[in-house]
Amino acid sequence: MQPVDFTTLMAVCAELRSHWLPARCEQVVQRDRTTLCMALRTLNQRGWLTISWHPQAARMHIDVPPPKVPDTFTFSQQLKHQLNGYALISIEPVGAWERAFDLGFAQRPGEPIQWHLYVEVMGKYSNVILVNARGQIVTAAHQVSEKQSSVRPILTGTPYTLPPAITGPFPTLDEPQARWQERVSLVPASLKKALFAAYRGLSSSLVRDLAAQANLSLEQSTTDLSAADWRRLFDAWQAWLCCLQTETFQPHFVDRGYSVVREAGTAAADVQSLLCQYYTDALNHQVFEQLKNRLAQRLKTLLKKLKQKEATFLSRWQKAVSADDCKQQADLLMAYSYQWQPGMRQMPLADFDTGETINISLEPEKNAIQNAQALYKRHQKLKRSRLAIAPLLDEVQAQIAYLEQVDAALRQIERYATASDLSAIQEIHDELIQEGYLKDPTYRPHPNHSHETLNVRKLKTPGGIEIWVGRNNRQNDLLISKAATDYDLWFHTQEIPGSHVLLRLDAGQQPADADLHFAADVAAYFSRAQQADQVPVVFTQPRYVFKPKGALPGMVTYTHETVIWGQPAKLRDRFKQNPAPAPRLVSL
Repeated sequence: MQPVDFTTLMAVCAELRSHWLPARCEQVVQRDRTTLCMALRTLNQRGWLTISWHPQAARMHIDVPPPKVPDTFTFSQQLKHQLNGYALISIEPVGAWERAFDLGFAQRPGEPIQWHLYVEVMGKYSNVILVNARGQIVTAAHQVSEKQSSVRPILTGTPYTLPPAITGPFPTLDEPQARWQERVSLVPASLKKALFAAYRGLSSSLVRDLAAQANLSLEQSTTDLSAADWRRLFDAWQAWLCCLQTETFQPHFVDRGYSVVREAGTAAADVQSLLCQYYTDALNHQVFEQLKNRLAQRLKTLLKKLKQKEATFLSRWQKAVSADDCKQQADLLMAYSYQWQPGMRQMPLADFDTGETINISLEPEKNAIQNAQALYKRHQKLKRSRLAIAPLLDEVQAQIAYLEQVDAALRQIERYATASDLSAIQEIHDELIQEGYLKDPTYRPHPNHSHETLNVRKLKTPGGIEIWVGRNNRQNDLLISKAATDYDLWFHTQEIPGSHVLLRLDAGQQPADADLHFAADVAAYFSRAQQADQVPVVFTQPRYVFKPKGALPGMVTYTHETVIWGQPAKLRDRFKQNPAPAPRLVSL
C-alpha cells in the first residue's frame, strides 16, 4: 500500500484551502479505530473530511459519507463536544517538509483560533491531537506515556510539542544542476539510494515518479548515467519542485499506486477523489484478504472437528445396528437351551427363518438361559444407544452440510475486485457469528447488509435470458424469499453445496434447451463440484422450494424437481478468456 508522502499532503492541503476554507464543522464521526470523519459545510457545498492515523494508510482528504452506524468511540465524542459549530479557517504545515499539519478552528472566520487539531501523518507513529489555545493537549487518538516515549510523551493536560524536526539537506528550486548532481553522485550507488542519501523530504513513490519521467531505472547506478540522463532527471526534479511552489498537481492512477506530479496512467478528477478511491480499494483489499483467510481457517477447523465427531457417531451407530442380532441369538438360546452342556463356549444353532447355522459365543461360567439374558440386556442397551445416537448424528451431519455450503460460497469469492466482494465476505462473517460458529466481541452488523438489496452475480444465457447467482447464504435465501417469481426456474447442484441460481423468466416465456443447460452449467460451476466434468443439477419452480422451520441459512428442501447434467468445464474455459461479471446490487 502506497503511504501518503509530503508531496501528496501538500496537494491535498492546497485543494482543501482552495475549496473548503472556511468551513463549519457540523458533525464528527469515528467510523473505525483509526479513521475520523468530519462533516464540513461551506457556502457552496457540504462534504466529509476523512482523517486517518492508520499505520499503513494515514491520510487526510475529502471522502464519501461514513456509514450510518452507532459511534461508540470516546475520541470522536470529545472532538464533537469541542469542535461542533466551530469554523475550520486554516490548514498549515507545522514546519518545512513536515508531514504534520495544524487545522485551526475559530468561532467565526476572522476571529482568533481557539482549537488546533494536529494531524501527524507519520506511518506507525501517526496521530491526531486536539490542542486548546493555551497549547495544552485536550485529547488524542493515541496517548503516549513517558514509559513509551521519553522524548515526546502525548498525554491529556500536558503541553503539546511538535514532532522532532527533520534534519536537512532539503531540496530547493534555486539549486543549480551542477551542485545537485554533485550531491546525488557523491557516493556511487543505485539511483534510488543516492537520492535518498542526498536529500530529505523524498518518498519511494516520488523517486519512482522522477525516475519514470526521466526514463531511468531506480536500480541503475549513478556512475552509469550519461549527461543526457542527468539532464532529464534534473528537469523532472525541477518540475516536481515547481509543482510544490505553485501548488499545481496532476493526480493520476499509475501501476500499483498513484502520483500527483506525473501525467501517466489514468487521470483523476482531483487529489481528493484520487485518494478516496485508492485507499478505499487498498484498505478493502487488505480487510478482504485478512477476513477470508480467517474464515477459511475457521471453517477448516470446524469441519475437521465435526467430521471426527461424525466418524465416532457412525462407528457407534454400526455397533448399535447389531442390536437385532443380539435379540435373535437370545431367542435361539432360549428355544434350544436344552442342548446346552456345561463348559460350552459356543453353540451352533439353526436360524428360525433361513435354517442357516449361526454360531453363538457363550460365557462358559453361565448356562444357556443366563447367556440369553445377557444378550437380551445387550440388545436393550444397543437399542437405547441407537435411539440416542440418531438425532446426534443427524445434527452433526446437518452442521457439516451447512458449513460445507458456507465454505463453497467462500471459495467462489476468490479475490477482491469491487466493494461488493468485501460485502459478500462480511455477510458470511456476520452469519457465522450469528449462528455461533465464530466469536467476535467487537462485532457490529455491517451497515450495507440491507434486506432491501441483493448483491448477486448476473449472467446471460445464449438466448439472452438473465441468470442471478447468489454469493452466500443470505443472498441465497433472499433469492427464494424476495426475488423469485412464479415464472422463474430455480437451479441447484444435487446433494452438493453450491450457490442458488435463478433463471429469470417472464410470464409465458419458455426457455430453450440451450438456456436450461447453460443455467445448469452455471449452478455446477458455482459449487464445490466446480472441477468435475459432469455434475447432477436439479431445477424446479420457486414455489416448490421450501425453507423448513428452524433451518440454517441457505438450507432448503424442494419437490417436483427435474435432474439435468451441468458441465462446469464449459464456464471454466469461458471465464479464462473473459472473467465472470462483477456482482451488482439489486433492489428488492
